[in-house]
This record gives sequence, C-alpha cells and structure tokens, in this order.
Amino acid sequence: MNQGIAHIALVVRDYDEAIDFYVNKLRFELVEDTYQPEQDKRWVVVRPQGQESASLLLARASNAHQESFVGNQAGGRVFLFLRTDDFWRDHAAMVEAGIAFVREPKQADYGIVAVFKDLYGNLWDLVQFTDGRP
Repeated sequence: MNQGIAHIALVVRDYDEAIDFYVNKLRFELVEDTYQPEQDKRWVVVRPQGQESASLLLARASNAHQESFVGNQAGGRVFLFLRTDDFWRDHAAMVEAGIAFVREPKQADYGIVAVFKDLYGNLWDLVQFTDGRP
C-alpha cells in the first residue's frame, strides 16, 4: 500500500488575502488557483517551496457556521507544522515579513521550534528537526 496526505483544507475568509499571506509572507508556492463555476468557488492549493507531497487547500468559508472556525480550526492548539532545513534563516524572514510569533524559539529534544500565527490566528510550529525525524 502506498498512501499519503495530498491536501489539508484550511478554512479561510477570502481567497486572495490568504494567497497573499501564504505566497508573499510564508513564501509558499501557488500550485493551483482554478475557478469552479458549478459551485462558485475556487480550488486554491499552496505548498511550501520544495514540498512535493502534502499541500494546503485554501477553502473559503461558505456559510456562517464555517466562518466561525476561521482562525480556530484546532481549538487554539498548534494546528500545522512547517518543517525547515534552516530555522534561523526562515525565522528571520518571517519576522521581517511581519509574521507574529507567540512563542519564541527554543531548543527542544527534537530540534528548534517556535510558534507563530497565520493571518487568521491559526497556530503553527516552525520547526527544524535535529533528531532524524523526516
């Protein structure tokens, strides 16, 4: 069996502001942005540079119930983990881009990690693993 996670849906308020954040601030690549007229929505996929497997599907909230989860998809816990091969390079670039860190960098058993918020308030770990984790 050969399986893998293709996309993780991230509920967003607006496609264009989400694309701006992920592409221009986090430096992700825009993989696809296709309008789907039958559902009046867009299929928007972004992923970190050099990543070939899992990506984010930026899914615009389509009703009030979904809108209530924008920025709180994991109930206030860290939701996503952005792995890097150079923590300090990426941390500096993110700070320069105005990304808010809510927990400063720290050395952990598994590597260097800091927690940041995306444009809606979802929490992410920026992490450089040093214990051989993929």
